[in-house]
Amino acid sequence: MNNVTIRLAELKDAPAVACLLFDAFAEYRPLYTDGGFTATAISAEEVATRMREGPVWVALCENVVVGTISVVRKGNSLYVRGMAVHPQARGRRIAERLLTQIEDYAATHSLERLFLSTTPFLDRAIRLYEKVGFRRIAEGPHGLLGTPLFTMEKFLTHDNLRKIS
Repeated sequence: MNNVTIRLAELKDAPAVACLLFDAFAEYRPLYTDGGFTATAISAEEVATRMREGPVWVALCENVVVGTISVVRKGNSLYVRGMAVHPQARGRRIAERLLTQIEDYAATHSLERLFLSTTPFLDRAIRLYEKVGFRRIAEGPHGLLGTPLFTMEKFLTHDNLRKIS
């Protein structure tokens, strides 16, 4: 699991991304409503739709999808969604690398802000978001089909934007 590469997802990756989302969130399923879990652990068809809406990246180890993240542009911001790392691949800084990937993407597109919605029970993810500079805000949404949510944002300045050469 040491050699992890990150690349843009292709349509052929949609089933693997869907499986990853299910596997990554399965341990939290009892904390979601049925609708909230289904909206989080989306189908391959829904992953393909996301790919048409904005970029989706995958982290690969030995050609196996072990992480993913996607974004969609909203004005001068990027909405981060569908970030997941397979439980067996956690602790390898894959999520940090995925977040760096979207910051680099934002920099190349002169975007000012990242934002995301998360559930209050995803403690590890929330700690990571805070560690890399996200802060909780009052802006909604505050729920996903009965599952509680809150929003976090990170403003990107010229100091923390990484320019890709």
